[in-house]
Amino acid sequence: MARCSPPLLRRLFCCAAKSASAAGAGAGGTSKKNIVFLGSPQVAASVLETLLVASESPDCAFQVAAVVTQPPAAKNRGRKLMPSAVAQLALDRGFPGDLIFTPERAGEEAFLSDLKEVRPELCITAAYGNILPQRFLDIPPYGTVNIHPSLLPLYRGAAPVQRALQDGVEETGVSLAYTVRALDAGPVIACEKFAVDEYIKAPELLAILFNLGSKLLLHELPSILDGSAKERAKPQDDSKVTHAPKLNSDESWLSFNQEAKLLHNKVSFLFLAYSSMLLPTNSGWPGTRAKLQLVNQNGEPDVLEIKVISTKSCASCDTTADGNEVLFSGNSLLIPCGGSSCLEVLELQLPGKKVTTARDFWNGLRGQKLLKSP
Repeated sequence: MARCSPPLLRRLFCCAAKSASAAGAGAGGTSKKNIVFLGSPQVAASVLETLLVASESPDCAFQVAAVVTQPPAAKNRGRKLMPSAVAQLALDRGFPGDLIFTPERAGEEAFLSDLKEVRPELCITAAYGNILPQRFLDIPPYGTVNIHPSLLPLYRGAAPVQRALQDGVEETGVSLAYTVRALDAGPVIACEKFAVDEYIKAPELLAILFNLGSKLLLHELPSILDGSAKERAKPQDDSKVTHAPKLNSDESWLSFNQEAKLLHNKVSFLFLAYSSMLLPTNSGWPGTRAKLQLVNQNGEPDVLEIKVISTKSCASCDTTADGNEVLFSGNSLLIPCGGSSCLEVLELQLPGKKVTTARDFWNGLRGQKLLKSP
């Protein structure tokens, strides 16, 4: 996906501009404003799809003039270089490959030069994954607007959905905010709230919030493109700021000394965090892990490492005399946790195996005992 030279870029853009101008004239004599979209994972691709569909309307005030995304990355076992979900969606929609930019850094001189050739009036970001320097932010006259999956100023940072689930919030949402040099600190144009239940997991919630965000963006674009949104955007209250730092692999381990509710929240926000929706597929993210002891019929213990896929929490737990034995009831493994609580494991995965239900796993133990790992 090579970036085209400025002459070729200029030629392609001028053709697009003429087409947009003709369409605009037929709809009332105004040309469409140029928007540049920046994003990378699947949730961002859904936002781009929304913008592309909307831009096809003859009376739409904007056109997507260029797409910016992360460079192709090695994926799957073959380590083949694959385009980001956003790049793939753009190509599938027939978007010119020469207008899909994949800079390593958004501050590269060649990229900024190409961006200026496109003459964007507004840039929109959604999970782009690259820091935007001031030289970038100075280019579009109507600014850069970000779709952020939290109710700003809450959960500024790289992992707002995961950290909200970790904290067990009952409500979160999505915000449209102008991008400034400070992280997620720009004035907020609008936000949409969303109620959270204890069963939702990070990928599902992330998809929901970006879907809400794309609809909110379409609603607000007229005021963003006439400048009135900037006048009414509200500065964030710095006294209410919370942060959402990116995940690290050490967080993937469950400690059964903690209360079950905390562990359930961790499973919810880490579940499939290594998928392309939340982290790069080549990041080596291990998922949510736990260590148990498997005791055979001779009383010999062995460490068993599992990946915990789905859970429920229980405020109280029936335990054996020593309080360490893992039991089975209904469709769940019952693991004693801190505060006399109990983590119910519904699905799990053994190393090198497929995800299985707790019942099938339990049946496969064939009389062996399962204990919490010390």
